[in-house]
Amino acid sequence: MPRTYTLTRRIPAETGYDLVVAGGGPAGAAAAICAARLGAKVLLVEATGCLGGMGTSAMVSAWSNLTDGRRPVIGGLMAEIVAILRKQKHIVDYGYDGVGFNTEAQKILLDDLCEAASVEVRFFTRVIDAEVGQNKKTIAGLLLHNIEGYRYVRAKTFIDATGDAVLSDLCGAACREAGRDTENIMPPTLCSCHAGIDFGRFKNQQQSVLKAIKDRFFTQPDRHVPGIFRTGKTMAILNAGHIFGMNALQCRSLSDGMVRGRKLAREYVEFYRQYVPGCENMEFTATAALMGVRESRRIVGEYELDYADFKTRRHFPDQIAIYHKGVDIHVYDPSPKEYERYYKEFTKMDRLKRGESYGLPYGMLVPKGWQNLWVAGRCNSSDIKVHGAIRDQPACYMMGQAAGTAAVQSVRTGQPANELDTKQLVKSLQEAGAILPQEKLSKKMTRNYT
Repeated sequence: MPRTYTLTRRIPAETGYDLVVAGGGPAGAAAAICAARLGAKVLLVEATGCLGGMGTSAMVSAWSNLTDGRRPVIGGLMAEIVAILRKQKHIVDYGYDGVGFNTEAQKILLDDLCEAASVEVRFFTRVIDAEVGQNKKTIAGLLLHNIEGYRYVRAKTFIDATGDAVLSDLCGAACREAGRDTENIMPPTLCSCHAGIDFGRFKNQQQSVLKAIKDRFFTQPDRHVPGIFRTGKTMAILNAGHIFGMNALQCRSLSDGMVRGRKLAREYVEFYRQYVPGCENMEFTATAALMGVRESRRIVGEYELDYADFKTRRHFPDQIAIYHKGVDIHVYDPSPKEYERYYKEFTKMDRLKRGESYGLPYGMLVPKGWQNLWVAGRCNSSDIKVHGAIRDQPACYMMGQAAGTAAVQSVRTGQPANELDTKQLVKSLQEAGAILPQEKLSKKMTRNYT
């Protein structure tokens, strides 16, 4: 029997787009909205039935590090979204710089923002292949698939906001893969939604985890439990139950992980009911439809943001965002030694002081050498440790806004992604409300020469 199969099809072709964005999570939604607000004709394709990605389909409905403890670090579209949700009373403030939010409100808001900006959104649509130009550094068009079958779509520019660098990998752009290029894969979590929690009595999550482990309650004695994050009067999301060894780039592993995640969610609900005050009447309403992946595939970009940049709190002339979160590399296994490593890094070694921040340079959004392709979100160009700090949704929203703005600039000026005038880009982002405090600007991006 043959080991391969050749498929030949005559596929309807579409043209006329300035930008196609693959993936409608925080980064992709931001890229599409911001590019369309600048007048671009934008097509946004999303594999699920809503926008927001980790914040909606994956039920990670909490944002942290919105300030540096003294002043905001989140500006532009992300700050606008927070302000709207707060005005609508869909935000729960945690104090210092974190909030919880209502996932349904977030879905509706992103729909509204796309509609107002005239973004064309196609749900339940995936990018399955790409046509690369003769120079091997441009994309001519994408092959999409949905309920209507195949479509070939041409555009001037493209943004990979898939989280897993799916588009970049299809095009042959250099990428790093967890599990292939690294020894370990940071485990994901399948989050869940709950109600009936008495937050007036809610306390002692971590002490309760340690007691339950001592009682041999859990099937895996995982000391690292991010825990309950409040999203309403009695509602919260539960981020608990690491799925160790799961590879989000392998369908069998991802499928098994979803089954395992649902079992762990039920186990943690019973734990909270038995061990944590205020959770005796905790209701289990839903598990997420999307796995909370923390690490999979990242591009090799014109610049790779690394741990040395983080440690020195480096800022860049071409930075497109600033951020405050510390390194957050979850435990790789449930051993006490791994939890000690995580706890030391997150609470002591790699925690930023009030007033500190670091920059995200433009080059980390551009696959090395590519002219009309950008990435935004989790598949950015960064090393493992820094990736553990900037994979969060607020940073992804800001990367998305920068990539969308850069794509419009490229269309209007003819400047390729890898030779973009970053001084012009930074000024455009500042005009749109981005918080970019660098005094020195440069027309040329910061690059790694390795």
